[in-house]
Amino acid sequence: MVDNSVDGMREAAHRAASDAEQIAWVDEQDNLLGALVRSDLRERELIGRGTYIMLFNSAGELCVHRRTLSKAIYPGYWDVAAGGMVLATETYAESAARELEEELGVSGVELTVHDHFFFEDTGNRLWCSAFSAVWDGPLILQPEEVLEARFMPIDQVLLEITQKPYCPDSLAALQRYLRAQGDDVAKEL
Repeated sequence: MVDNSVDGMREAAHRAASDAEQIAWVDEQDNLLGALVRSDLRERELIGRGTYIMLFNSAGELCVHRRTLSKAIYPGYWDVAAGGMVLATETYAESAARELEEELGVSGVELTVHDHFFFEDTGNRLWCSAFSAVWDGPLILQPEEVLEARFMPIDQVLLEITQKPYCPDSLAALQRYLRAQGDDVAKEL
């Protein structure tokens, strides 16, 4: 079924533009090899770079959001982190700041870097950098990428991931973050 709604057409145009972006292409040790179009990187199962930004409010609740159905990877899944692919001309930190502003409308916050790790899943091979930030302001959702978002206590997030589809790559980032914080709930992930 083709979605001919204005939102559906906007999502499709955004997906086409996104698939054409020049993404950082790296090797197994995260050495930059060059730039490749996002769709080529994915189709050839090569390794790119990705960022994950776990956004908390001052009460310690985590922002979770639902991805649009037009996303190439994990469409319609829930996500525990804003983020995305690092463009060929960006650092991890620059990508994280851009993605947080694009997806959730959050800018001007301090990003704390937490981890750097490799993640691999079907159609998704990435060197990842995980960040966190604290924000108590309004969220301004990017309609082409985010259907809805809300802040939730971590224990509620950990319960919900057993009941709804969540992106495995951002869950890996969250698990590593919670373990580094010495949080026993990370063992449940």
